[in-house]
Amino acid sequence: MAKKSWIARERKRRRLVAKYAEKRRRLKEEGNWEALQKLPRNASPVRLRNRCALTGRARGYLRRFGVSRIVFREMALSGKIPGVRKASW
Repeated sequence: MAKKSWIARERKRRRLVAKYAEKRRRLKEEGNWEALQKLPRNASPVRLRNRCALTGRARGYLRRFGVSRIVFREMALSGKIPGVRKASW
């Protein structure tokens, strides 16, 4: 489980990115790099980190399911993810 502060920080970053998305796009089209630099650092989408929706784990994140590999395995084995089952050959 990730620290609550890391999860909260990431949530805050996502809100900032959404808030400034239109303004960033407009400034980039105009080529106004000075104004773009004055925006908050965390308003840049590059600074976002994908995290597991359940545990907040940043590494081993599976985009398609939105969870980490560990949570994915637990959910798949318990049958909570439709269409996914353990491979055997």
